[in-house]
Amino acid sequence: MARPKILVFQHVPYEPLGTLDPLLKQAGFRIRYVNFGREPESRPSLDGYEALIVLGGPMNSHQIETHPNLITELELIREACDRRLSVLGICLGAQLLAKALGGAVSRNPTREIGWYDIELTDAGSEDPVLSKFATVQEVFQWHEDGIQLPPGAVHLATSSASNVQAFRQGEHIYGFQFHLEADQSLIERWLTVPANRSTLQDEAGRVDPDRVRQQTIGSVGALEALSRETFSRWIERFEFGPRRRRLPSK
Repeated sequence: MARPKILVFQHVPYEPLGTLDPLLKQAGFRIRYVNFGREPESRPSLDGYEALIVLGGPMNSHQIETHPNLITELELIREACDRRLSVLGICLGAQLLAKALGGAVSRNPTREIGWYDIELTDAGSEDPVLSKFATVQEVFQWHEDGIQLPPGAVHLATSSASNVQAFRQGEHIYGFQFHLEADQSLIERWLTVPANRSTLQDEAGRVDPDRVRQQTIGSVGALEALSRETFSRWIERFEFGPRRRRLPSK
């Protein structure tokens, strides 16, 4: 039997699947990346895929004049949802998912860069994918825009700076503003990649990269454990058979 396939929309090389990658491979998936940064004219077919993951990026969801691939992505995200694929949007991906489903995205008063607490809503506390989150949970963030919920979406998590931190549409479609996929090496890459230099300069005095590094040392282990638990639960909710063996929750 052929291995199930997952399609991944990537925007820049320094925003990969991160901790999601080994979990998907362990679960038996074949992963196909579509790198819109290198191939902005791509328009992949969704045929044969079980799920779609849309990753983050430095652009904003409304920058369609300079990034026309965003229009293609919105159309394909809508199609994936209509086909009842499992869909996961992370950061920019969550914003595109919200827009594709009829929500909106706008600039927040302040950026969230670094380690921040989010708070689960009552629905979030009962959600099967977020079941290992604490009611107040520290996560890693790197975004400046906020989401207005699509019609019918379930609000799962919030923060003081960005009201919608996580949402669910139906049973298998999730959007996360935060970077649950980040590990220490990925965070260090974001702090040093030239493309993020101007953002960090703009935030000088409010965001200290060295302080973020120190916080990462103490916090990233718990985030990686939470990542394994949470993404495993998302994967296990895929509806196709035969079911693969249960992922370990160590």
